[in-house]
Amino acid sequence: MRVIAGKYRSRMLKTVENNRTRPTTDKNKENLFNMIGPYFDGGNCLDLFAGSGGLGIEALSRGMEFLVAVDKQYAAFKVIKENLASLKIDNAKVLKMDYRKALATLANEDIQFDLVLLDPPYDMKINQNIMDTLYKQHMLKEGCIIVVEDRLEERLTFEKPFELVKENQYGITIMQIVRFGGYDHD
Repeated sequence: MRVIAGKYRSRMLKTVENNRTRPTTDKNKENLFNMIGPYFDGGNCLDLFAGSGGLGIEALSRGMEFLVAVDKQYAAFKVIKENLASLKIDNAKVLKMDYRKALATLANEDIQFDLVLLDPPYDMKINQNIMDTLYKQHMLKEGCIIVVEDRLEERLTFEKPFELVKENQYGITIMQIVRFGGYDHD
């Protein structure tokens, strides 16, 4: 696995060597960033089920200012730290914890995100709950892009303030690109 574009272009990344993570292929990563960017002018990125950290590192390489990478598996946590160290990235934080605890921790830190990457293990059926939590805890900046990847049968539907921008089907999976319209200030 490698970084596709930007500051760390062509640099190789380690992957987690177990069957509990699904690294995003270089082709799918390139397609994803062409849909949402492909480059950024600063901002905070949350990679909630980070695996090896490849998507979040790609976002940093393409101009995101700060990355929070979360994974509860020790093997994934270790690989993310190694990948960040090998690229000399110091504008990232890695949390080894369950996604619920991570969201609570980040909500208490009053951090807001410009890009959120959601690619949980299949069959967890948690993406809608995560979207609701991000919204209720005011963790999204207006215009935030949320990438949701899951099985096709878990496709989400969106209502304001969320807008489905694009979706692509890849075999049994669906990738949805969603834009957050902002909070009501009544």
